[in-house]
Amino acid sequence: METFYAVVLLYTALELFEIDWQRAESLMGMMLRLYRRYSRNILVFFLSHPTYYFAIWLALATDYSAAALVMLFIKTVDIAAKILLIQQIFERRELSQEMSMMLLTPLHPLLPFLSLFVYLPMVIFALY
Repeated sequence: METFYAVVLLYTALELFEIDWQRAESLMGMMLRLYRRYSRNILVFFLSHPTYYFAIWLALATDYSAAALVMLFIKTVDIAAKILLIQQIFERRELSQEMSMMLLTPLHPLLPFLSLFVYLPMVIFALY
C-alpha cells in the first residue's frame, strides 16, 4: 500500500512539474514555451515530459494494463501533436486565421490542472 501512495505521489509531482513549465495565458504562449525547449534541443524537449516516461514504466510495471496503455497512447499523441503544431507555427509558418485566433484565446487559469484529473485516475486504475 505504501508503494501505491508513493507511485501516485511521484506521478502527481511529475505532472505538476510539466504543468508549471507549460503554463501560459494562451495556447500561443504555451506553444512558445514548448518551442523554446524544442529549438534548444529535441532531447531537452523530450526530457521535459517526464510523465511520458512514467507512462512507459507504468505500462511495463502493470503488465500492460488497459488503463496504462490508454494513458501511454494519449501521452504519445499529445507529444506528437505538440511537435506538429510547433513545426506548423514556428518553422513552416502555415497558420490559418481561425487557428491563429484559437491560439490567442485566453485560457482559464485552472485548465492546465485538467491533466491531473484525467491521468491520475488512469494511474490509480492501472495499479489496481
